[in-house]
Amino acid sequence: MDSGWLPRIIATLANKNEELHNFIETLSHLLAGVQVNSSQVVSDLEEEFDTLFSILEESKESMTNTIKQEQARKSHELQVITVSYEEEFTKVPKATDNMTHLMVDFSQERQLLQGLRFLPVPRAPEIEVQDCMVLDNAVTVVWRMPVEDSKIDHYILEYRKTNHEGLPRVKDERCWELVDNIKSTEHTLTGLKFDSKFMNFRVRACNKAAAGDYSDPVTLETRAFNFDFDSSSSHLNLKVEECSVEWDPQGGKGLDSKVKGKENKGSAHLTNLKNMTRSGTPSPKRGSTTRSPAPRGRDRFTGESYTVLGDTSIDSGQHYWEVKALKDCKSYSVGVAFKNLGKFDQLGKTNTTWCIHINNWLQNSFAAKHNNKAKSLDVSVPERIGVYCDFDGGQLSFYNAESKQLLHTFKTKFTQPVVPAFMVWCGGLSLSTGLQVPSAVRSFQKTENGLGGSNSSLNSMAH
Repeated sequence: MDSGWLPRIIATLANKNEELHNFIETLSHLLAGVQVNSSQVVSDLEEEFDTLFSILEESKESMTNTIKQEQARKSHELQVITVSYEEEFTKVPKATDNMTHLMVDFSQERQLLQGLRFLPVPRAPEIEVQDCMVLDNAVTVVWRMPVEDSKIDHYILEYRKTNHEGLPRVKDERCWELVDNIKSTEHTLTGLKFDSKFMNFRVRACNKAAAGDYSDPVTLETRAFNFDFDSSSSHLNLKVEECSVEWDPQGGKGLDSKVKGKENKGSAHLTNLKNMTRSGTPSPKRGSTTRSPAPRGRDRFTGESYTVLGDTSIDSGQHYWEVKALKDCKSYSVGVAFKNLGKFDQLGKTNTTWCIHINNWLQNSFAAKHNNKAKSLDVSVPERIGVYCDFDGGQLSFYNAESKQLLHTFKTKFTQPVVPAFMVWCGGLSLSTGLQVPSAVRSFQKTENGLGGSNSSLNSMAH
């Protein structure tokens, strides 16, 4: 008998129990919402009628005053005529007591009031999941109305990040964010950082007077490579924060406690996008990364190895991140390394490190380095550098992050997990993660295969 049947049953029951709790919580939330919304609607209705009553009262008072003024005018006019007739026995001027010119026809208003009805509310839109697209850290959401409604003025799109697959939970660790006044039946969110596994989306239609119900929510996968600098093993002359590192010449002078390590972080397994949504490129091979700070007790980088590593290792798949040098940074390197890099080892000078190196001190240089060999790069140093690592394909490429121009490619075979690696001297670097592999990079890799022949002098087998 299969010994794994019991754990599978337990896991299934646990999932069903979680789904049941979420369902019950959703119903309770809806019931509470009905009560709150009903009270609010009644309050709004009373306020509208009070306003209407107030307008009628004001109109009544104004028109009554007009009638009284007309009454006073006619009374005075008749008194003047009476006195004049008694004194001079002249012919009596024509006068009238008619007040019908101040009558009001309320038939139209009465008809309007009798025709008061609740406002027509737009129906809930339907999100077309098969037409939604997740690409280049942008999400395009497409929807349609179940029936044509010419009175719709605009749409409201709401979204939130989550690490829970499936239907959105009533209570999640993040709040809904809102995009209002959308005039078409699709919208693209750009410039997103994919620091969660999924995103929830819902949309509602609005006419000039009311907003309709939300669409059924959908969940789209937004996995990407996320990591921080690992301060626990960085050189003491480096001031490390989560997404930036700066050269600190005073570091290490009795300030060991200044930089504390990120230890005992749990593992987080990240994988590339499933083929859940329509994409301009095929879904990449599933890969994984593991959040694993340097082991407790590992020596910091020291000597002239002004190095800091990323806190997440790569053991499969395709991943991408970007680095920008701070102004006037004199020397820095960007690349990957095996996790067991020695504390005196410098990037590019061992057979377990691959990098590009930029030197702006005394004599400018831009070179690719590996195993103590350097290849000069005859291109301009970009403001922002994109790093693409295909672990399974044995490829490490560097790009101009803006134009996606290829700077250099290493072809190798990674026999151990690698971590992002950085060297900084007299300056600083800022890090951008949570990025998908850009479609332009995927297309280039697919069609050009990394231009490996141009970099043959530095291609290697990693042992």
